[in-house]
Amino acid sequence: MIFTNPLRTLPSFLITFVLMGKFAHDTIVPDLASNLPKKEQVASMFNDIAPQYDFLNRFLSAGIDVSWRKKALRLLKKDNPKMMLDVATGTADVALMATKVLQPEKIIGIDISEGMLDFGRKKIAAAGLNDTIELQTGDSEAIQFSDQSFDAVTVSFGVRNFQNLENGLKEINRVLKPGGKLVVLEFSRPSLPGIQQLYNLYMNFITPGIGRIFSKSRNAYQYLNDSVQKFPEGKDFLRVLDTTGFHNTSCKRLSFGICSIYTGTK
Repeated sequence: MIFTNPLRTLPSFLITFVLMGKFAHDTIVPDLASNLPKKEQVASMFNDIAPQYDFLNRFLSAGIDVSWRKKALRLLKKDNPKMMLDVATGTADVALMATKVLQPEKIIGIDISEGMLDFGRKKIAAAGLNDTIELQTGDSEAIQFSDQSFDAVTVSFGVRNFQNLENGLKEINRVLKPGGKLVVLEFSRPSLPGIQQLYNLYMNFITPGIGRIFSKSRNAYQYLNDSVQKFPEGKDFLRVLDTTGFHNTSCKRLSFGICSIYTGTK
């Protein structure tokens, strides 16, 4: 299902007012007992699960996450981006796939988890792509590149982890060239009867249980479910894109609504 985004019925100033401040998802953290800010907790969590991250992605999604990433990247094909930024790049799955699907001249991947980046660099070296893909430690809310540096920006399963959603999206908009495109791939919640109940069972019990067994992390996969539940998905996320400088925004739901692809143009 695809829905596009003529600016919703509320006046823009009222939408901005409603969306100001923290979103519920901004307050979801891996460890409620910790006094660390969200981004520091997220970085530590991903450092801990980095050795098992790729395996668990494939295992928990039965491999369908690969096709989700491919579908997201194909939305950039007609734009033919030469310079790309992959925010929250993790172990560089999207960056590596982009070299085959889009063949850009350069891809920069940034992430706050050095542990994830280490695994990504090994994958890039093994593929012989060190000249095309460069990974850097970087914060989505303080991107260390000049204005209008990139033709396209991708974020795959990473916007839920932004400490401040609006700040991260504004930074992405800043580094995009005029006419450049943002593509966000993110989990969402299915609404179809039956599918919804199965999804809730899987996310509430099976995913956290399997995550604890294989990753030895008590919080990581519970945090995954909690952050998905509180994320402003669908039309709500499109409104956030509107208020952070994007236009021609759209959402495409995949796999009965388990995942969504969002796009917006600067």
